[in-house]
Amino acid sequence: MSKHPLEPLSAEEVGAAVSILKRLPQFNGTTRIISVMLKEPAKDAVHAWPSSAPNGRIARAVLLNSAKNVTSVVDLDLTADKILAERTAPPGVQPTLSADEQVECEQAVLRSPEFRAALEKQYGVSDTSLVMVDIWSAGYYGQEEERTRRLTRPLCFLRSDATDNGYARPIEGIRPVVDLNSMQVVRVEEYGHWPLPPQSGNYAAARLDNFRSGIKPLMIDQPEGPSFALDGNSLSWQNWKFVIGFNAREGLTLHHIRYHDQERDRSILYRASLTEMVVPYGDPNPTQARKNAFDVGEYGMGMCANSLRLGCDCLGHIVYLDAHLCDSRGRALTIENAICIHEEDFGILWKHTDRRLPDSPEVRRSRRLVVSSISTVENYEYGFFWYFYQDGNIQFEIKLTGILSLGTLHEGEKPKYGSLVAPLLYAPNHQHFFNVRLDFDIDGTENTVQQLDVVSEPEGGANPYENAFYIKPTCLETEQQALANLNIETARSWKIVNPNSRNAVGEPVAYKFVPGDNSIPFASKNAWWRKRAGFVNHHVWVTPYTEGENYAAGDYPNQSQGGDGLTKWTSGNRQIANKDVVFWYTFGHTHLPRPEDYPVMPTAYIGFTLKPNGFFAMNPANDLPPSAVEKTTGNGHKCNHC
Repeated sequence: MSKHPLEPLSAEEVGAAVSILKRLPQFNGTTRIISVMLKEPAKDAVHAWPSSAPNGRIARAVLLNSAKNVTSVVDLDLTADKILAERTAPPGVQPTLSADEQVECEQAVLRSPEFRAALEKQYGVSDTSLVMVDIWSAGYYGQEEERTRRLTRPLCFLRSDATDNGYARPIEGIRPVVDLNSMQVVRVEEYGHWPLPPQSGNYAAARLDNFRSGIKPLMIDQPEGPSFALDGNSLSWQNWKFVIGFNAREGLTLHHIRYHDQERDRSILYRASLTEMVVPYGDPNPTQARKNAFDVGEYGMGMCANSLRLGCDCLGHIVYLDAHLCDSRGRALTIENAICIHEEDFGILWKHTDRRLPDSPEVRRSRRLVVSSISTVENYEYGFFWYFYQDGNIQFEIKLTGILSLGTLHEGEKPKYGSLVAPLLYAPNHQHFFNVRLDFDIDGTENTVQQLDVVSEPEGGANPYENAFYIKPTCLETEQQALANLNIETARSWKIVNPNSRNAVGEPVAYKFVPGDNSIPFASKNAWWRKRAGFVNHHVWVTPYTEGENYAAGDYPNQSQGGDGLTKWTSGNRQIANKDVVFWYTFGHTHLPRPEDYPVMPTAYIGFTLKPNGFFAMNPANDLPPSAVEKTTGNGHKCNHC
């Protein structure tokens, strides 16, 4: 069988794309390649596969001419070795920061005479070899330079030695501003003097002396290998079939998700991805007020992906996939083990004990497939975990860990907008908002989204015992009607139905969207970051599938002025009933830090679940074979009999 048309670009294809780009007349030493990724073929061509294959493999590249501060998008036919289309982005837009720029920005700050002078004045330090510089996007706050220049406002830290946790020693009062196109420090802003926190915040094993004892080995063994099969990036497991994708901007993506049911492959999701996120900080003090990061659109979640390690990031029988990218100068960049695939035991899937048949309880253990990737954006880690279950459930979970972005206090100060975590060291309150794009194809492309609210039956009449409640479905007809937030008072959820396909009881087949923990933004709608991140204004958005509508905050959120993406598209109030619909979900974690989050943060979890809701005729996991029964003695050791 030919390669699935939605598989990501191989290393050879990325190299071929770079070769074509370098033949462009305007390509020169000031050109940065921000990204090269697959331009996905049309849906009808994918659905026709493998009977027929799309014509050629197409790549899309984003380029930045740093001399002219101009961004362009180029489509390339890799099969025919030629340029298909080229267009210039609107004036003033800034594409994603490249990995090269992050390194070069740090070097620019460290060699800056102005920065060295400020450092020596405030701390008596002239040697910058122990200074850490984290690139932070400049954002947009209504200033002309933010509209016309490619800027960053790095955060700086001073290590006590070469392996020290520098994040525990912020240089609070000094903020360099860097023009990335010239790679020069524009100015160094000084806000006063704060002392360096006196205590170390080291967490690395090599820096610790005392470790707890008594942890016995826990082994996960699959002597016959895993139950999934992988052909390139196409995966099959327990009736599931889908394609694993990856790109520089979104990182891990999933495509063409199907479930084999009653001798046919039934479509559920065409594409699932994290489209954007924003991390706004809630401290108005001048050294902290500009901290907000659009980690997908400004930094590229794929470019920040880790090379995962067996026994640490992943446990058990693991299969890895590499990610093939390039740096901004076109050099090959392979992130080995960027994606981890494995199986996990997940407790009881279903069980029943009939008291009349006490010796014959029926129980089936749940096993889930895990597809994951982890990205480090300077101080913070984000783990992205997709789980597939044997009963047809799909779960997405983001795991938040890493190191808090900290600030320094004066002696005797208590932070109003954060929490003291160590002497003279505090963590500002902040939020993490994520937006996921779910392109549903429930048994076909024409779907309708229903909002489900649980309501009580009015007293009296049909409710004499005053105990009745029912689901009130609302079929969403237009984009504006679909805008909604969670509502705990009505246990609000959503159902994606195919009105053209009926199940065994005559109802439309459907999947239910079940939200998890969530938040609302606490910043005013007039806050600049919120103008740029309009997707946080509602938890749920629904749009008709439209090519080019891919990212919740628009194509270029870096230094954007706002109004792009979902807020712009849905203003047209297009029809969405019985259409090829895209369901966008925004979910947020409000982090009020605590001392236990320091020096490195225990993992926090947030996500959602998709559950079949009339998609199957009955429990699809009813056919699972029972597990072998193992009896144990009172001390937990296995007996050799059952």
